[in-house]
Amino acid sequence: MKTFLALIGLLAILIAAAAGVFFLGGFFSVAATEHDPDIVNWALVQVRSASIARHAKDIVAPTPGATDPQAGARAYSTRGCVNCHGGPGVEWGKWSEGINPDPPDLKEIVEQREPRELFWVVKNGIKMTGMPSFGATGVADDEIWKIVSFLKKLPTVTPEEYKAWTATP
Repeated sequence: MKTFLALIGLLAILIAAAAGVFFLGGFFSVAATEHDPDIVNWALVQVRSASIARHAKDIVAPTPGATDPQAGARAYSTRGCVNCHGGPGVEWGKWSEGINPDPPDLKEIVEQREPRELFWVVKNGIKMTGMPSFGATGVADDEIWKIVSFLKKLPTVTPEEYKAWTATP
């Protein structure tokens, strides 16, 4: 039994050393043009989802209807969210096609996230995705909740509504 455990320990050390050489030796390409293996993409999605759920669990969302989705649409537009994620009737910025991983189409994912989770993501950003922390740039929580209110309504907003909501008064 001791020999078997020693063999497992030796294998673990060799695997850790090989991984260290691979990653720290520069063999793993960090180029945005290189797509990650499926197992890496799967792991990143799992880690991201678990992290967001854990860190957002104690956030209390405002009462539904307490925030203005139209003001959120204006903030979404002026804060640059539309450049990476697009909007109703508005295409993503061409340069965002070079981001890896791709910015998500928010119409497709907002229904899968609780408002508190969306708030946490907008406020804190997500490492290694290009998603900035709007909280770190000084955006107030009240404005972030307005953006979240817009995001929750996003799948049903028409291009005409979005254009009217984001027009400069």
